[in-house]
Amino acid sequence: MPELRKDPVIGRWIIISTERQKRPHDFSINHNNIPVNDFRSDCPFCPGNEKMTPPEVLAYRDDGEKDGRGWRIRIVSNKYPALDTDGELKKRGMGIYDIINGVGAHDVVIETPVHNATFGVLDREQIESYLWALRERMVALMNDSRLQYIIVFKNHGSVAGATLEHPHSQIIALPIVPKRVQEEIAGCRTYYEMKERCIFCDIMNQEEFDNRRIVLDTERFMVITPFASRLPYELWIIPKRHIASFPDTDLDEIKELSSIFKETFGRLEAVLQNPPYNMMLHTAPCQTKKLPYYHWHIELIPKLGNVAGFEWGTGFYINPVSPEDAAEHLRSATIKVRCI
Repeated sequence: MPELRKDPVIGRWIIISTERQKRPHDFSINHNNIPVNDFRSDCPFCPGNEKMTPPEVLAYRDDGEKDGRGWRIRIVSNKYPALDTDGELKKRGMGIYDIINGVGAHDVVIETPVHNATFGVLDREQIESYLWALRERMVALMNDSRLQYIIVFKNHGSVAGATLEHPHSQIIALPIVPKRVQEEIAGCRTYYEMKERCIFCDIMNQEEFDNRRIVLDTERFMVITPFASRLPYELWIIPKRHIASFPDTDLDEIKELSSIFKETFGRLEAVLQNPPYNMMLHTAPCQTKKLPYYHWHIELIPKLGNVAGFEWGTGFYINPVSPEDAAEHLRSATIKVRCI
């Protein structure tokens, strides 16, 4: 029988409809979609094409000069930014409507020089460099008093919204805290006021007790298929130490997180044949880093189906794969040892 499950953080209801369940191979819509070549002459993110992008704002390189070859990680301003770094933060009204100048930042994080790489095949050191670059760039952006929230996200595959094939993430710094983030923080605060405990810390304790939705459990991190998963094979990566803001993550946690990334994505790629996905980093707003009730985490959602009229009209999601089954499939996956 279908179940309605309530997300304990923001109160969102999810329908788990196992009668509509599909096995993992039914979702494998991108079989062997890793390109055979590791370089494309027309790709602006490939080495040697650095002049095709805006100048670097941050780069980790083994040799070479700024905006040239030799880099491992490269962050550039988006050529078509959603927000502009210049200008004043002016608010104004137009009748009943409110307007704020589109001040912020929009960066592209080029994760590797290799055109056909995924987190599942990158070596751990490269992933660690990627995570450190995110942290360093976020710290720099948080020093701008105009900015209130920083979102890091990755769209992998055209179905998930990626317009370029080369592995990359994006960072957008906003002059406001988005409503979705406010709702999540409000849910965490309400829970804390009732129980004087962090909801995400309690979720990990509950998952450890249930032991049905844990995919990975290490010294510093837990990877779960959340109880009220919106879509098939949704994953959350949660640090075990209570940290509200990702930039407060320390060296040991970054090192372990790089291993978590490699194994998590390796399992996902093995089970679903390198699916398109969206990845989002949830972190505390810039001016309120030390929150006792909020807990940074990463949400990873494979793009295996379409959000349609029912979802848009009601706010409900219908998930045909139970999170318990998804976790079991991912735990039992055989990962091919591949490194680039």
